[in-house]
Amino acid sequence: MAIIEALRLPLSEDLSGFIALLRRLQVPCRVSEESGEQVLRVPAETAEQVRELYQRYPRGDGAVVAEQPSRRAGGFVASLRRSPLTAAVLVLTMIAAAITMLGDNFGTIRWFNFSDFRIDGEYAYFATLEQTLAAGEWWRLVTPIFVHFGFLHLAMNSMWYWELGRRIEYRQGSLMLLGLTLVFGIVSNVAQYTYGGPGIFGGLSGVLYGLLGHCWLFQKLSPDEAYRLPPGVVVLMLVWLVICLTGVIEVVSFGALAIANAAHVGGLVAGCITGVVGGLLARRRLEA
Repeated sequence: MAIIEALRLPLSEDLSGFIALLRRLQVPCRVSEESGEQVLRVPAETAEQVRELYQRYPRGDGAVVAEQPSRRAGGFVASLRRSPLTAAVLVLTMIAAAITMLGDNFGTIRWFNFSDFRIDGEYAYFATLEQTLAAGEWWRLVTPIFVHFGFLHLAMNSMWYWELGRRIEYRQGSLMLLGLTLVFGIVSNVAQYTYGGPGIFGGLSGVLYGLLGHCWLFQKLSPDEAYRLPPGVVVLMLVWLVICLTGVIEVVSFGALAIANAAHVGGLVAGCITGVVGGLLARRRLEA
């Protein structure tokens, strides 16, 4: 099937309604950004009809509902029903926050931490990764993602998981989101342990950077409205990552805020890899 350029439009032009219309009509299409413009490509035999259709319905036909989950009608309850896995992860996170008292209850943090530990006076003694795995405590590879230290840490991570998780669950399904969450969680936790050594760390941040990288590069290779992030979000997150890597946050907070930089970088790298692989596979299916 030959895929050719049908339309070339400014980036400011909102194609979401028209793309939704094409998909409802079962017309294969792909949008990419080239030289400061967005280019719509379709099968050669449909290109002329698509151009004519765009002249008549540039915003869609009025019966099409935007594909992006956050824009769909139905309110918060409907969003929960459309995103059960996203909601389930956040519920587990809230439960863990309550059990650990937002990082103040070390007795329960032990259950979730990457490696078990005991506190003796002013010292903490941690098990090694080898001891942890030998004891069959495999869940510890994942569970640190549910531990948060303070309300702001919990609120920010929960908000971003809700935003990014719903997109992936809508576009690629609950099982894909579950798989990505587990993979990014394990990679980010292992990276932090490898770089920082045994210690107490946690949070969804590493997973979030993985989901961000996945959506970002998937969208570049196989554009889809569900993965179109608001302008500046990727730049903002990457700038924040660089700032954290400089250590300035720990300095200005006098050590009160310890940033798990290795977890962030590990999650982002893993997310970029899955985004490239997923985007290329999606493009191949479209062009087949």
